Order: sequence, then structure tokens, then C-alpha cells
Amino acid sequence: MRKRSHTTDEMNARVADAPSGNWVYRVLPRAIWPHAQLARWDRPIGWQLLMWPCFWSSALAANVANSPTNISTVWSPGLMLWHLFLFMAGAIAMRGAGCTWNDLVDQKIDAKVARTRSRPLPSGRISRFAATAFLVVQALVGLLVLIQFNSFAILLGIASLGVVAIYPFAKRFTDWPQFFLGLAFSWGALMGWAAVFGELAWPPVLLYAGAIAWTIGYDTIYAHQDKEDDALVGVRSTARLFAENTKIWLVLFYGLFAAMALSAFWLSGVSWPAYAGLAIAVAMLGWQIKVIDIDDADQCLSLFKANSHVGLIVFLGLVAALLI
Repeated sequence: MRKRSHTTDEMNARVADAPSGNWVYRVLPRAIWPHAQLARWDRPIGWQLLMWPCFWSSALAANVANSPTNISTVWSPGLMLWHLFLFMAGAIAMRGAGCTWNDLVDQKIDAKVARTRSRPLPSGRISRFAATAFLVVQALVGLLVLIQFNSFAILLGIASLGVVAIYPFAKRFTDWPQFFLGLAFSWGALMGWAAVFGELAWPPVLLYAGAIAWTIGYDTIYAHQDKEDDALVGVRSTARLFAENTKIWLVLFYGLFAAMALSAFWLSGVSWPAYAGLAIAVAMLGWQIKVIDIDDADQCLSLFKANSHVGLIVFLGLVAALLI
């Protein structure tokens, strides 16, 4: 009887939309679980999707810096690896901080939505004070990562905070909160280039625009999980806006991603493996459009998560282009 009660208590300490066998629940002390859930450590897809535009931009910049025509920028494989490590650490920290901020802002809304009411704040498993303190700690880690870069990249990174702060409120005043998420989640497409060259140019700007379109696409798929609850509580989204026309809009946004990334690659003069990786990634996005059932929440979540593989393929193509 005690064992059954203990199991029930443990299940109640988890969140509904995260895998119950995640490392968080096997490794971390139970007292830390609410913090890990606030930061979404039990759902790594978020920081992965935040990280990939950083990796794309870093690899794109490396291709340009490593070209025979470059005579002004000092670059080395070690520098690229260091930047990739920093971007991964920064993505984990800032995604966690962003999610914590989002949960603080949305506590009352989350309590009314089936998928989110088990989160630490609406379920009462952590106080707002403790969540705010944890937000500050994560932001400080992000700052520590940011100051490793050049001054231009530091200022550029600080500039992103305005978009991050606005995003949780976007679903209250616009049908396009996914656009604001794209502005925030795609910022790394600028950062990777800035970290190498200390300035921006058309290739990272185009890559940023493409990443925004990609984010709108995949987060529209994600938002279809909550459209019924969102309608009840008055939360707006592109999933509700596009409704039965979602496939058409996905063609548009994933097509924009392909066009913008292709333009960025062309202007950067990267070699053929980068284009091959992009072609495979676009084919994967096309498959998402073909098979999606917007009324199947489990499939929508699965397709959303598949976008991490899309990001990986684009990155590997750019790395292969750098190596040949």
C-alpha cells in the first residue's frame, strides 16, 4: 500500500506533457524536479531548436572565414568548437530562463489548460519567489556565456532580451505569437556570424528570416495540441488562425525557410554539401506537411520534435561543406 502511494506521489510530481522516464526523474533529487520542469530540462527539444540557428550561423561563418579569399578574419577549428559549446550552454540556460519567465506570466492561463495545469507553478509545487530566483540564476549563466564573445555579439545578444520579454504576452494581443517566438528563437542565426566577424551581413540576416519562417511553421504544428483549450481561455495562435488551411500555410513558411537559407548559402559561396543538407531538410519538412493530422495531438507533438532532426541535417551539411 505504501509503495502504491509513493508511486502516485511521484507521478503527481511530474508534468503531463514530458516523458516520465526522463533523466531528470532518475538522476536529480526530487526537491529539484520543479526547477528542472520550469527550465524544461525534461523536454530538451526546446533548447535544441533554439541552438540550431546558432550552429547554422556559426558553421556558415566558418565556411566564409575559412575560404581562400578571406584575409582579414582569424579563424580556427578550435574557435568554432568553442563557439558551438558556448551556444549550446547558452541555449540551455536561456531556454530555461525563457520558459521560467513564460510560466510566471502564464500561471493563471496554464491552470486552465489540460496539458499545462500540472506544471510546477499552477500545481503549486513551487512558489513564485522560488521560480523568480531560479530565473535570475539561469539568466546569470546566460550572461556568463554571452560575455565570452566579442563586444558586438554581446550587444546583439542583449538586444534579444526585448523580444524574449514580449513573447509570453503576444498570444494576448495577436493571432501571430509564433512570429514573436520566431524572432526570439531564431536570434542565434545572427549571433553565430557576429561571434566570428564582429558585424552582420546579408547571409546571417537572410538565415535569420528563414529561421523565423521555420519557427512559425513548427510552432504552429505544436500549437494544434492546445487549440480547443486555447479557444476556451481566449489564447490566440496561428494554429487557431490557420485552422483547416494549416497545410497551405506550412507550405508557405517552410518554403520561405528554404528560399532564405538557399539565398544565404549562395551569397556565402558554400560548397555543394551545404545544399545537399538543405535539400534533405526541406524534404523532411515536406513530409511533415504531407502526413500532418491537425486533430491528432500526439502526432503534432511528434512532428514538432522531428524539427530537431531538420536542424541537425542543415548543420551537418554546412560542416561537410567546411571540410571538403
